[in-house]
Amino acid sequence: MKKMNVLNKLVESGVIGVVRGKSRAEAIEISKALVAGGIYGIELTFTVPEAAQAIQELNTEFAANPDVVVGAGTVLDATTAKLAIEAGAEYIVSPSFDAATAELCNLYQVPYLPGTLTITEMTTALKAGADIVKLFPGSAVGPSYIKAVKGPLPHANIMPTGGVSYDNLGEWIKAGAVAVGAGSNLTHPFEGATSADITETAAKFIARYRELKAELA
Repeated sequence: MKKMNVLNKLVESGVIGVVRGKSRAEAIEISKALVAGGIYGIELTFTVPEAAQAIQELNTEFAANPDVVVGAGTVLDATTAKLAIEAGAEYIVSPSFDAATAELCNLYQVPYLPGTLTITEMTTALKAGADIVKLFPGSAVGPSYIKAVKGPLPHANIMPTGGVSYDNLGEWIKAGAVAVGAGSNLTHPFEGATSADITETAAKFIARYRELKAELA
């Protein structure tokens, strides 16, 4: 099943690069730099101008690499989700849960990763068919929160986003995160970062992730 294949790719990727940019061209350049560094999960946000076209271009760019999975982020409603799916987005990520978006994604068999923070929000999303819930903003609660949530919800697949950095990656993984979403800490480690800088940071990030997973295996 395509949906399970996408979910497996996301979990295998481990680190999802949250891509923002001032233009479509900039977002595409950042995405290419991340993939060059070994981060194959790309979440292109709909804050990017012409985001749907950018997703189409990325799918063409990475067509020869079956490990790369391109999704849409900052999807606020079902209308935007449908636009993203028609553009080729393989998964949909939202900053909060939206029932209509969950229904649409279920209809099209596209994974939906809604932003949640409380136990109530997580259970609502899980009941609506979310296979992975995004803990957002992760910086508001910290890694220990996942361990606490896993008490009553051991079956929940949680992906923290917001506040995930190279330095605290180990804490998130050891707490039980199924994957992590990383934005500015990954794509703009310092002012004026070039594509080469982003690729280098991505390579370090993914190497650290794999090292941690190996330790826990």
